[in-house]
Amino acid sequence: MSDLVIEQPVLPKISPATDAEIVTYLRRSCKFAEIADLTERDALILQLCEQYEVTVSDEEWQAAGDAFRTEHKILGVAETYAWLARQRISVEDWSEGIKVRLLARKLKAELFGEAVDSYYLQNREEYQRVALSQILVLNVTDAMKLAKALREEQASFCALALEYSKGKQSQENGGFTGVRFLNELLPEIAQAIATAIEGEIIGPIHTKLGYHILRVEKRFPPELSETVREQILDTLFEFWIQENSKAKMLDA
Repeated sequence: MSDLVIEQPVLPKISPATDAEIVTYLRRSCKFAEIADLTERDALILQLCEQYEVTVSDEEWQAAGDAFRTEHKILGVAETYAWLARQRISVEDWSEGIKVRLLARKLKAELFGEAVDSYYLQNREEYQRVALSQILVLNVTDAMKLAKALREEQASFCALALEYSKGKQSQENGGFTGVRFLNELLPEIAQAIATAIEGEIIGPIHTKLGYHILRVEKRFPPELSETVREQILDTLFEFWIQENSKAKMLDA
C-alpha cells in the first residue's frame, strides 16, 4: 500500500495591518470604547499638566526612557530598533509615550502628593503584602476533595497544583502566585486571607473565576514604599476624576 500524501493548504500572504485596518478591528471586536477611554485620559492628563504647569525636563525624559529600556531589556541600539519594529511604532511614538507617562506621574504627585501619608495611615492594612499559593478548579466537588486531601491527608500543595490547578500561573509554579498586595486581589480572596495564619489551608473560596484553595506562605508588614506611594497616587487621582465626572453629569 502506497503512502498517502496529503496536500497541505497554503496560507495566503498577509500584508501588515494598516492603521485604518487596526481601527476597523477594534470596532468589530468591541474594544474601541476601551481604547477611546484611554486616549481621552491621555488628552485629559496633558490638559491638566498645562493647567497646573507640570512639565518634564530633558534629563527626566532621558532618565525615564533609560529606565524603560532597562526594564524591558532593550539596552543596545539594535535591540531597541528590533523592539520598536515588533511594536510597529517609531522612536518618536515611543518617546512621546514615555513623556506622557512621566507627565502623568508628576501630575498626580503635584495634585495629591501631600495627601499620601494620611491616606496610607487610614488604609494601611490594604497595603499588606502576602506570599500566596492557590489551586484553582472549576467545580466545587473537585475543590472540596482537594481541600480535604490537603487538610486531612497532608497532601503536597505543590503536587496538587501542578496536576489540578486551572490557573496558568499557579499551575506552572506549583501553586505559588507570587507576593501580592491585598488590595490587588479579588475581594472574596482578600477577605478570606485577611486574618489567616501562615501555612493555613483556606477555602474553597468561590469567585467569578472558579473555586480557590489558598495558602498564605508568608505575611509582610505594611510599609509606605515607593510602589505603595504610586498606587495611592493612582487611587486618589481616579477618585478625583470620578467625582468630577459625576459632578459634571449632575450639572448637565
